Parts: sequence; C-alpha cells; structure tokens
Amino acid sequence: MNLPNKLTISRIFLTAAFVFFVLAKGLPAKILAFVIFSLASSTDVLDGYLAKRNNEITDFGKLMDPIADKILVLAAFLAFVEIGIIPSWMVVVIISREAAITGLRILALTKGKVIPADDGGKHKTISQVVAIFVILLFLIFKEGGANITAYENLIYLVMLLTTALTLISGAAYLIKNKEVYFNAKEN
Repeated sequence: MNLPNKLTISRIFLTAAFVFFVLAKGLPAKILAFVIFSLASSTDVLDGYLAKRNNEITDFGKLMDPIADKILVLAAFLAFVEIGIIPSWMVVVIISREAAITGLRILALTKGKVIPADDGGKHKTISQVVAIFVILLFLIFKEGGANITAYENLIYLVMLLTTALTLISGAAYLIKNKEVYFNAKEN
C-alpha cells in the first residue's frame, strides 16, 4: 500500500479519535478535537497531492478517498447534532445528498462511466469543512468560559449556507448527469 492510500486510511482512524474528543467534556478535549480534525483534513490534501506528484493514483485511492472524506465530515456533523449545536434536519439533508450522489456514481460505473467531482462539489466540501472549523472554534471558546451566546446565530447561518450549497451542488450534479438514471435499464 502506497503512502497516499495510507494517509487516506489514517483519515478514517483519525475520525474516530476526533469524535471521541469532540464529545468529551473540557477545554483540552475540544482543543484536541480541533487539532485532530485539522490533521485529518490535511491528509485529504496531502494524499491527493502525493498520488498525483508520484504517479501513484490507484483504484483503491479513487474509491476510498471520497469515502474517507464523507466519513470525516458526516461524523463531525452527527457529533454536533449529538451535542445540540446544529439541527438534525440539516444533517439529514447533507447525508441524503451524499447518498444520492454516491448512488448516481455507482450507477454510472455500472455503465462504464466515471462521474468526476465538479466545482460545485468542491465548493460544497469547502463550505462543510469551514463550517466544522467554525463550530469547533465555538466549542473551544465555550469550554474556555467565553460568553458566546451571540455566536449561536452565526453557527446556524453558516450551517444554513452549507446546507444550501450542499443541496444546490447535489441538484446540479443530478441534472447534469440525468442520462445516467433516465437511461437505466430495469431488470
């Protein structure tokens, strides 16, 4: 297994550690959650860079990299629902989009077609990661004793924007690739 693929796998293990610390009480736990999420996010950038630079792009990496990304991001949002920071309906929308697009990609693969990520999907991912960092900073300040009740509305607005971008990018993906599911054969 090459280094980029090891980094991808490490992101899944880092996700478990991140969730543990984000759900734990106390300032040190929240700081560790922030550091672990930062490290996990950086492996996403690094594994792709190394795979391209060293010509080590593999089928395993093509499959597991986006799955590891989804595991990290969705675990963060689910943890935030668990601790009552964001509404569950937003996460349901985000998970539904991810499931629909993953299903579309799998259906396309059965027809020998690969659907690459587009700019809308990349913007969606960036907005999700930024939202997670904003929420983690909020948690750090909250655990540190800062009075940040005024910022709860900011978190809601950031998540509303993220949810909207997630929906828009998903709809655009489905429209752009409608021939994949409209031409699907029934068995």
